[in-house]
Amino acid sequence: MASMTDDLKNALSSIVSGAGDVFSATRDVAKNALGSTVEAGGEVASTTMVTAGSIVSDGVKVASEAGVSLEEATTGLVTGAIEGAKEAGMSLEGAVEDASRGAVSGVSHIGGDVGTAAVSAVQGAIKAAGEIGEDSGTLAKDAVIGTLKAADEIGSEAGALVRKTLLSAAVLPHDIIDALLTGKNDA
Repeated sequence: MASMTDDLKNALSSIVSGAGDVFSATRDVAKNALGSTVEAGGEVASTTMVTAGSIVSDGVKVASEAGVSLEEATTGLVTGAIEGAKEAGMSLEGAVEDASRGAVSGVSHIGGDVGTAAVSAVQGAIKAAGEIGEDSGTLAKDAVIGTLKAADEIGSEAGALVRKTLLSAAVLPHDIIDALLTGKNDA
């Protein structure tokens, strides 16, 4: 993981100095880090969940230290982890859920807004779906599940905040969010 942290620090330091964008840098580093970890470990199934979440969580910490937008970084990290999981032949459902869980957990550890982190994670899953040719509704659902699990592990207040933020976020597909959070399906 040290290599991924160093790569992300280098990428983000060039952004802070004005050369690049946060989303692309974090996406690329997370994607490459996940692929490298799987290649080194060999066992795809056993490394998928822990790796996707820890890459995103560690990346959030580095982004915070670099002083870049946590929203953009979180979206990029989740997108990259999902793209890397797809390329490595990993379980997408597990990788999406764990990357999203890592986003909320990582932001919580640095004292950030877990509701905003949840929205950014779901946005990252939707962006990844478009890039890798998967169903955005399915990946958004998996991301919502991951963010809720992380928030509930943090505490009931965090869980309530994430639910409220996801339901009120204008940038998310409300039919999916509503169905998951309220159990109502308008279809």
